[in-house]
Amino acid sequence: MRIATYNVEWFSSLFDDAGGLFDDAGWSARHNVTRAEQTAALGTVFQALDADAIMVIEAPDDSKSRSTIAALGTFAAHFGLRARTAVIGFPNDTQQEIALLYDPDVLSARHEPGGALTGVLGEQGMPRFDGKLAIDLDIDAAEDLVVFSKPPLELAIETRSGFGFHMIGAHLKSKAPFGARSPAQALQINIANRRKQLAQAIWLRGRIEEHLSAGRPLMVLGDLNDGVGLDEFENLFGRSSVEIIMGHGGTAPLFDPHARLALSRKLGAMPTSARFWIRQENRFLQALLDYIMVTDDIRARQARWRIWHPLDDPGCWHTPALRDALVLASDHFPVTIDFEDG
Repeated sequence: MRIATYNVEWFSSLFDDAGGLFDDAGWSARHNVTRAEQTAALGTVFQALDADAIMVIEAPDDSKSRSTIAALGTFAAHFGLRARTAVIGFPNDTQQEIALLYDPDVLSARHEPGGALTGVLGEQGMPRFDGKLAIDLDIDAAEDLVVFSKPPLELAIETRSGFGFHMIGAHLKSKAPFGARSPAQALQINIANRRKQLAQAIWLRGRIEEHLSAGRPLMVLGDLNDGVGLDEFENLFGRSSVEIIMGHGGTAPLFDPHARLALSRKLGAMPTSARFWIRQENRFLQALLDYIMVTDDIRARQARWRIWHPLDDPGCWHTPALRDALVLASDHFPVTIDFEDG
């Protein structure tokens, strides 16, 4: 069984409102890449992955006039993918959905959200991911309301062999300091936004612990947009979102070998899953942002992880068509886990 997570940069811009591929010479939302070039590159990557299921982060938009499921179905049919059926959870307003594209001959996937519904005043504890969490973010004895701009996707999975587990796809993101009029104001906004992101991580960890308490095998995967040593706010807050979600140092941690390696060192080589161009510094920045975290009962099924990095992974580097496609397709690279489901 192979499961992947893949953040596809502005996947939505490759489709028209009817879910059809543009696949033309018009510019994609990626710098200096046409829609046809990005589409072809993505086809090469998805075909090479040949995954039984892919958690697509930044999946095509789902709204009154657009359908994530229709767009992903078009894409799968165009490239003859086994993973051809899509499921989403709660749509959002960012045009970047979270969706699972999977092979229905190999597994079934059902949206199964947990937690209580909330009203305008929110809910303490761990409410449903499309609700509002009431939590004191700044120790002022007043509760703040936290929401997910991209509610995590909770799924119940069952493989053809009968192995059942739960899956949570997530895309946590700390917003940029829009509207800041000075460096001091930008810092203030950045700190507030990071507090909200850490609150989302606490919320997600709470749901994870509910699954762990029930003894359910669990996989948490996606783009957490945070990690050890990633920015200057780590020392201020003490823990990253990754550490909170993994349960690092706790009694029931999740496991991801790349995250574990990053947590074990402050200097030296680390795995990376994303590559961004920093215009002001005229260079690329690489970071570990994409994870597949699992419980021990999944890890024990001979689990093997891989980051499909075009420059770091020998299999990708020595396959020029795939290497070039990975660079063209997105600023993130897929992460996969292979495990025995029988």
